[in-house]
Amino acid sequence: MVGRLRDTRPWARDGQAVTLVHDIELRVTVRMADMTITESAAEMHTFPHTECPGIAPAFAGLVGLNVARGFTREVQGRFGGAKGCTHLEQLARSLGPAVVQAVTSRRALSVSRGESADLLTGGSSPWARNTCHIWAEDGIADQKLAAGWRPGTGPYPAPLLEDFQASPPER
Repeated sequence: MVGRLRDTRPWARDGQAVTLVHDIELRVTVRMADMTITESAAEMHTFPHTECPGIAPAFAGLVGLNVARGFTREVQGRFGGAKGCTHLEQLARSLGPAVVQAVTSRRALSVSRGESADLLTGGSSPWARNTCHIWAEDGIADQKLAAGWRPGTGPYPAPLLEDFQASPPER
């Protein structure tokens, strides 16, 4: 998973000041079985101070963290404020939910291919549960799942709930 932040100064487009302030990248590899980060690397392509890239190696400290519950709090504790870089910390915090969504979609694809059990039973429960309004318990995603939708299959973005309720997809 790769997170990238680029910020510009729109008022600087006249050529009199630096336009691109940051171009920062954070790459993590996550073991799907237990949602644990196994590799992490930060890279600063563009930055405002020569010393900025000096903090990048610290973000290897994401290795070993589980991106499920408690991830944001742990990232903030390790890299918040003067302990890190606000931009890399925010990238790390945003990668957690993105990984959860990606893993849920990958698991759903495995279910649709008959490679694993149902997404909602046993050890395959959606990791995305209660991570946003769509994945709220008994929310839109649960209702779509009940109507036959499987994440990672069909059109993207997934059609409206009403579309599934009107004519559920064939299984």
